[in-house]
Amino acid sequence: MGGMPLNDMPWWRWRSNVRSALHMLSDPVFQRDVWLAGVDGYGDVTDAVYRLVEDTWLDSWSAEKYVGTIFRDSQEAALVDTAVLRVLRIMHQVGPDAPVAAYLEHSGWPDAVRAARDAHVRMSASDGEDPDTPPKSLDVLRIMTRS
Repeated sequence: MGGMPLNDMPWWRWRSNVRSALHMLSDPVFQRDVWLAGVDGYGDVTDAVYRLVEDTWLDSWSAEKYVGTIFRDSQEAALVDTAVLRVLRIMHQVGPDAPVAAYLEHSGWPDAVRAARDAHVRMSASDGEDPDTPPKSLDVLRIMTRS
């Protein structure tokens, strides 16, 4: 994986973080009922975006770089790349500290949600899981990703 940053996080934890972020970014009902309502335990849009790109550097290079580790194939990677680009474009326009409503009201948000949904559904299917279950809290994600 020439050029990939070295750290102690195994690929399956990266995949869990990416899937968690995509799950939250792809679910308008969750966004309204949890993020917009200010329910604790799930972070906010900015937290999801950071979970999506922080350890993977998907804001700097293509998910294709991780095919065979985090992503199962090129189609999965391409769907993730599309979602990342759409969400980051909005984040750069509204700002990382913008309220949740600024994201949800952005004219590009429905396209970002659709792209995140496409990636989330593909990754969930690849992992044999139901893409329509509600997103897990960040505490559950932490438990799932313990080494």
